[in-house]
Amino acid sequence: MLFQIKAYIKFLWKSKNEHAVHSPFVFTLITKCFYDRKPKAEYQVLKNYRNSLLENTNTIDVTDFGAGSKIFKSNTRPISKIAKTAGISRKRSELLFRITTYFKPESILEIGTSLGLATSALALGNMKANITTLEGCPNTITVAKNQFQLFNLKNVAFITTEFRNYFECCNLKPEICNLIYFDGNHSKAATLDYFELLLPTITNESVWIFDDIHWSKDMEETWELLKKHPKVSVTIDTFQWGLVFFRREQPKEHFIIRV
Repeated sequence: MLFQIKAYIKFLWKSKNEHAVHSPFVFTLITKCFYDRKPKAEYQVLKNYRNSLLENTNTIDVTDFGAGSKIFKSNTRPISKIAKTAGISRKRSELLFRITTYFKPESILEIGTSLGLATSALALGNMKANITTLEGCPNTITVAKNQFQLFNLKNVAFITTEFRNYFECCNLKPEICNLIYFDGNHSKAATLDYFELLLPTITNESVWIFDDIHWSKDMEETWELLKKHPKVSVTIDTFQWGLVFFRREQPKEHFIIRV
């Protein structure tokens, strides 16, 4: 926790708003998407989805997986507690919805379903998109599937798998990865591994979102390595997330933006 507090203070010191951005692509993204304060009908659906989980007192066995299928934690927890402590925040789910709406990706890959809070934002952001969400724990993904049936969201394929095995076996193609949301394993080794495995799928319009880039020293080091990768052109650090773009026409630039 102390590390994250220090990281956030440093972020606030360095971060800017749209007035310090000279890239037309990033300026428009910030003003038309990040800072869009207009109410959306879908926000109520996201709120209802969240509340239904927060009110669910049933317990499930939760298993988290490390790189290489190594199980490092298994315990029994109430669904309400998982939703409260492990799920995406309300503010971030609304931002994820806006990002998906803004870019209109035809296909989306989510790494780490959990209870489907972020998945619902992706699904509502573009109801015509084909979404694949991956989760290692069969019990949490079952809860997410039930939630999607309850809320009549039908554009998501739920897959229980170890992430690396899926990437190696599924014959990924560029058209299935217009937007990728990385929220499955917050370790340096795993994140860099997934990045390299998925790199062949990129197109000029790809949008990659990495969660918890300031979670630990390892994740901050990971973020710095991603920024320096030769195929990466533009990055945006919003503290919680790091957005990565591969736009060939863009000069290499890195932004730290308050949202």
